[in-house]
Order: sequence, then structure tokens, then C-alpha cells
Amino acid sequence: MTQRKKTELLVDMEDFEGNKAYARYTSFSVGPESDGYKLHLSEFKNGGAEDSLSIVSGQKFSTFDKDQDIWGKNCARSFIAGFWFSDCHNANPNGVYRWGADSSLFAIGVEWSSWKGRGYSLKAISMKIRPVQ
Repeated sequence: MTQRKKTELLVDMEDFEGNKAYARYTSFSVGPESDGYKLHLSEFKNGGAEDSLSIVSGQKFSTFDKDQDIWGKNCARSFIAGFWFSDCHNANPNGVYRWGADSSLFAIGVEWSSWKGRGYSLKAISMKIRPVQ
């Protein structure tokens, strides 16, 4: 779907104080399974959240049972979520749902580090894609 047409990605997020922000990438695609579902992003537009995702552009999707990141360990196992990781993450939207600031377990929450930093798990995050007209 994302390889045939130009597609954009909008990441909406909310913290536990009711603050909202977003990050938009006007060019977004995911490669085929044969290439590890490699992520491609460009043309970042800041909606207050800053950019925590461009750093993993070009990376493959990692899961508990298929370690495709570049870290010496398995990021998906270490941070309890499958996602596009490098060594490991600045964004972890599939992380464990926790209640805001909590540093008792390092970086396993629903994080967007450029907005709230490490150890802050977001109340809500959504990733939406659509074709660019």
C-alpha cells in the first residue's frame, strides 16, 4: 500500500496532563517482507513533538522472535515492543502502557523521547497514514 503511492504519516500523541502534540512525515513507506519491512521517512513537519522517528528511517522492523535492529541485543525483547529500532529507540509507540513519568523500568513505556524524554509513558499515541493527494 505505501509503496505504490506517495503516503504520509501523522503521529498524534497526548500526555497525562492533557497536552497534545504531533509529528508529521510527508513521505512515508514500508518496504516488503523480503527486505524486513524497512521504514522510509522524510520531510518532517513539527507539531510540537519534535522528531523521534527519522533516526530509524532505513531500519528493519524488529520483533521478539526476529531481531533486525543493529544493537548487540534484541531491542524488541529489551524494551517489550516490536517496532523499527536501530540501537534501540527514541520512539516506542508499542511500548508498555504506564502512567506518565516512571523511571522504575528503563524506557519500556509508550515513549516519544524528543517530546517528553525517556521514562515518560504517553497517555495516547496513534499513527495514521494516508495517500498524498
